[in-house]
Amino acid sequence: MTNDGFSLIEVMVAMVIAGVALMGTLGAVDISSRHVQQGGLKGKAMELAQARLEVKRSIRWEALLEDDLDRDGAPETFMADDGQGFDITAGDGIYAAGFERDGVTVVWTIEAERPGTLRSAALVRIRAGASYSGLNGNKREVQVATIRSNPNFVGQR
Repeated sequence: MTNDGFSLIEVMVAMVIAGVALMGTLGAVDISSRHVQQGGLKGKAMELAQARLEVKRSIRWEALLEDDLDRDGAPETFMADDGQGFDITAGDGIYAAGFERDGVTVVWTIEAERPGTLRSAALVRIRAGASYSGLNGNKREVQVATIRSNPNFVGQR
């Protein structure tokens, strides 16, 4: 009767193989968790951009350039065409505002079809974009837009 067993070399080779397999599995889990996180961030960015667009579609025309971000009845943000903050170019007829939340920067703009005040505009283009840092630090962005007509407009287009 012989007692054949595993030698120390065989046990060590098996441990190395198991370790390599475990490291590969952990790497795959890490990569998949980053992709899931990016998917969640993209979903949040899209939701925030769509929410801004819907707010601008639903408020009174006279309040288009005001934003009540905390929904307490008092506007915190007033959109401006002054080249400051989120507005890129002063005097271009594009009013802009924005905020940053949970790693997502949301910027929305309102642009009249013709230069002049929004009160005299027949319609405006409303855009909302949300950007976030993607995998490898690349900037990712989602955008939504709509057109809204002035219910008080009287005149020719």
